[in-house]
Amino acid sequence: MKLFDELKWRGLVDNITSPELEEKINNGGLTFYIGVDPTADSLHIGHFSSLLVAKRLKEGGHHPIILVGGATGLIGDPKPNTERPMIKKEVLDYNYKCLHEQISKLFGFELVNNYDWAKDINFIDFLRDYGKFFNVNYMINKDTVKRRLEIGITYTEFSYMIMQALDFLYLYENKNCVLQIGGQDQWGNITAGIDLIRKKIGKVAYGLTIPLITKADGSKFGKTESGTVWLDKNKTSPYELYQFLINSEDEKVIEYLKKLTFLTPEEIEKLEESLKKEPHLRLAHKTLAKEIVTFIHGKEEYERAVEMSEKLFNGDIKGLSVKDILIGLKDVPSFEIEEELNIVDFLVKHKICSSKREAREFINSGSITINGDKIENVELVITKDLALENQVVIIRRGKKKYFIGIFKK
Repeated sequence: MKLFDELKWRGLVDNITSPELEEKINNGGLTFYIGVDPTADSLHIGHFSSLLVAKRLKEGGHHPIILVGGATGLIGDPKPNTERPMIKKEVLDYNYKCLHEQISKLFGFELVNNYDWAKDINFIDFLRDYGKFFNVNYMINKDTVKRRLEIGITYTEFSYMIMQALDFLYLYENKNCVLQIGGQDQWGNITAGIDLIRKKIGKVAYGLTIPLITKADGSKFGKTESGTVWLDKNKTSPYELYQFLINSEDEKVIEYLKKLTFLTPEEIEKLEESLKKEPHLRLAHKTLAKEIVTFIHGKEEYERAVEMSEKLFNGDIKGLSVKDILIGLKDVPSFEIEEELNIVDFLVKHKICSSKREAREFINSGSITINGDKIENVELVITKDLALENQVVIIRRGKKKYFIGIFKK
């Protein structure tokens, strides 16, 4: 399978600006870029697909450049329904350093910062040398801008398209970069850059857009009730990433395997067959989690995430640190322990059981565990001596209901 055909098979091609691009991608030798604005100090899982496309193309003989937009980040790419908040220069500089380190470590790509060439362009030169090549009617017909016209768009955000086009022109002239790749929502910005290159220097450039990865309901992949799924393990732990991936929707997991892993088509087709014939084994989900967590965080962190998952599922928390437990049980109910109580009163006060009778029934049936130990004594008093590291009490009711009690200091 040729490279472009594989990209299409994986669902990674939304649109291309010229039929010529297919052959050029198959032949290798292109320098291309993908842009990321440093609006946060870490990439999230939504960026991962684009960077993997860059890696796939690099392995196919192309040269990727990742542009981290220190200049465009100061402006803000127009959102479909509201204006982006302005970010301070100091924050963007810090974010840039973090992204530079993260991308270099994970992928080893060449990185550039558009602030380096944009900072010296004065306003008059911006209008004369670049603005004159943009027709306002043309700009307002671009999808992102058009959607904002009804509620309003500032001149600052309106100018973002010109700045991104300027980036493409600069990289074309200075890095021989002939291709820009971005999400499907970047089509208007990409084609604006191609038009600027054609009008200003008479050269031909290309664009390729990638479909946005979504959940089954159309919402963004990587957005959860508790927040964004980050690639930085200090923001989203390997265990949390593992749980997010292994709980992928059945109807989307094969798509994610195609777009987010380097498994071969044959390997993915076998997993698709397993999903149909033996869904209870969850081989596709487990493989997705293994491939991505290992790629981002390494084999050791993946194995630790699996161990944490199994121990927490089985209620066997012995050997896990309080830090690991709190990460693993991040979203379960928690409360502060202010006084020593016997187990029955403790369960009722903290709403683990609805009544003393129910509490006794759960205890007598062996359905209550404290820190992994089954409780059978209704007279047990919950004291700080029982707490893990004299701080935390982990209560499990039944097989799945967890609660965290934290002793007041």
